[in-house]
Amino acid sequence: MKQGPVAIIECVQEIPCDPCVDSCRQGAITIGEDITQLPQLIEDKCTGCGTCVPGCPGQAIFVVDLNYSKQKALLMIPYEFYPLPKADSKVKALDREGKVVGGAKVLKVMNSKRNDRTPVVSLLVPKELAMKIRHIRF
Repeated sequence: MKQGPVAIIECVQEIPCDPCVDSCRQGAITIGEDITQLPQLIEDKCTGCGTCVPGCPGQAIFVVDLNYSKQKALLMIPYEFYPLPKADSKVKALDREGKVVGGAKVLKVMNSKRNDRTPVVSLLVPKELAMKIRHIRF
């Protein structure tokens, strides 16, 4: 995290699933021979590009960049709700339990066909909240 953006994998489902492995062009995500094992990130290979974020059907991957600025971090999170937020809008930042923990600014929304209908929202958030925020609400 000190070197730049990196994927964070919070998968807890030991089920047959491996789209994250296929979505990573750098080979930074591995599962092993048993497809039910939890994915592992090889940090040295991860560039923080975010292609794995929409590739996870469980929405268990996000990207964090703690080096965005002195006080702000950049988060890239999956967002499968409508309406989609708009760039430059202010949103409420939620923790894992859905509680509001602060505010965030939407930098951009990537919703390409390549993302298979899972938009990725880039957020500017206070650094101290970067590892707590997992979702947003208008």
